[in-house]
Amino acid sequence: MITLYSTEGCHLCEMAFALAQQANVSHLVEVVDIAFDDELFSRYGVTIPVLKVDNSEINWPFDLQQLQQWLDNNGITHNS
Repeated sequence: MITLYSTEGCHLCEMAFALAQQANVSHLVEVVDIAFDDELFSRYGVTIPVLKVDNSEINWPFDLQQLQQWLDNNGITHNS
């Protein structure tokens, strides 16, 4: 499971999810709205979108190639 830290109206978060769709991993993505969790908001409020798997995170900005490399590094199968 890949967590996408996001919030409502976040255009960059929508772009990050679109990259996950392009990498064919959007079905693995759980979108978590940080607005409803003080701890998450404190940690990610100025850095979203952030994708996370286990203890590995990729922070915006990233492109499709960087996302695919991050997925590879975390053992997540994707389509190029």
